[in-house]
Amino acid sequence: MNNKAIESAGEVDKRRRVKSTKRFKNWKLFSTGIIIIIALLIGGISYYQATRFNSQITINDTNIGGLTAEQAIKKLKTAELQNRVYIGQQLILDEKDTKMGFTDKDLHEVKKSQKSQWTFFPSSKGKNYLLIPEKADQYRSKTMKKLVKEKLLSMNKHLQAPQDAEAKLEQGKIVITKSMNGEQYDVTSLLQDYDKQDFKSNIHLKPVYIQPVKENSSIVKNEEKKLSELLQQTIEYKVQDQVYSLDASELIKNASVSKDMKITITESDIKNKMDEINRSQSTLNKDFAFKTHSGSVITVKGKGYGWAIDADKETTRIQEAFEKGEKSIPASNIYGNGWSNEGIGYETTTNNGIGDTYAEVSIAEQRIWIYKDGKLALTTHVVTGKHSTGEDTTPGVWYILYKRQQYTLKGTAVGKGDYAVKVNYWAPFTNSGQGFHDASWRTNWSSTAYLTAGSGGCVNTPPSLMKSVYDNLSTYDPVVIY
Repeated sequence: MNNKAIESAGEVDKRRRVKSTKRFKNWKLFSTGIIIIIALLIGGISYYQATRFNSQITINDTNIGGLTAEQAIKKLKTAELQNRVYIGQQLILDEKDTKMGFTDKDLHEVKKSQKSQWTFFPSSKGKNYLLIPEKADQYRSKTMKKLVKEKLLSMNKHLQAPQDAEAKLEQGKIVITKSMNGEQYDVTSLLQDYDKQDFKSNIHLKPVYIQPVKENSSIVKNEEKKLSELLQQTIEYKVQDQVYSLDASELIKNASVSKDMKITITESDIKNKMDEINRSQSTLNKDFAFKTHSGSVITVKGKGYGWAIDADKETTRIQEAFEKGEKSIPASNIYGNGWSNEGIGYETTTNNGIGDTYAEVSIAEQRIWIYKDGKLALTTHVVTGKHSTGEDTTPGVWYILYKRQQYTLKGTAVGKGDYAVKVNYWAPFTNSGQGFHDASWRTNWSSTAYLTAGSGGCVNTPPSLMKSVYDNLSTYDPVVIY
């Protein structure tokens, strides 16, 4: 190959190297440009993402997608709450629209929401932020919440209530009733749900219903246990010196247990038991067996003296004692024919209920005997009520009402009209005004004087002995007249 050919080949190779270098430089410039463009694009996107909300972001149901925090707060300032409340799909309340109440002071919270929702690349994922304005309107949290509560309670009045299972005592046996679902709303749960949605324009509450107490619940088991304990209970009921064992299992028919585990008895045979005790033990208006001074035994009708149990009131007491779990109670609510309806003689159990301290008056013998602790204290002749005019001293078992000295007796005597006489000692035993007193005006003290010249009903006592009679009588002492 000649020199000329060699030179020509070198030139060609040189030109090729120059072209290759140029292409590399051009590619490098292009690549750099692409990288710069991408970097600018990424930077722009990053800046955009850092300063704006994603497209499907809402605050309090107000769409602020694509807005800056400043733009968002401006929109929120004018945003209104429609104030509609739904349960499921049912609209239950539609109040006037109100503004949310956002101001520039809330911008900081909006920026915090913007920061928390940030993604490097734009996202179409939806999210709602609930923000409470710094100076929030109290209409939603107070006025409207109250309206929602009232509406729910009003609706519940017309909806079927759930029926709780419960343990009950029916005719002496414990039974468990079945529970039933109802239609009434659980107002407390719905209001809690309401609070969570306070700044949503439309509030949708998920229906929550009041749930009944179930048969296998601990509540029912505790009720059952409580009733079982009731049936095992016995109350010792003391009347005078007699104690009666009152068994719940025999007397209580129906009972229930409240939510706070208190027993209520609704039906029982307690009243029948009280009537039975009254018949066997009380003395009110009954005949007393009485052994006279002569040793003979007679029967004398109880008048002012005697007692009985108020069966209705005692039934209530005993029922309450069973309900409270008490073990023993003494009888109370004793009544009688006393001056203030008191039952006289309840504390006395000896001598067939009359006791060993009493005054005995024999109309036939026109004499009295006063006994103290079973021993004769004194006896004297007397003059009783005038028989011919029907003013007889009333037979029966009475008691000393009270005692007075230097007393003026006032009344009306048959054939004599009104009278007023002074006596030194006065001890009445009937509400109508019969009693023991001295009679300084009396001259006829014979054993037959009472037939035609007796008193107006009182027991006239010789003045010389009246002080001793008075001193040996005490208030509430029985007076047996026959």
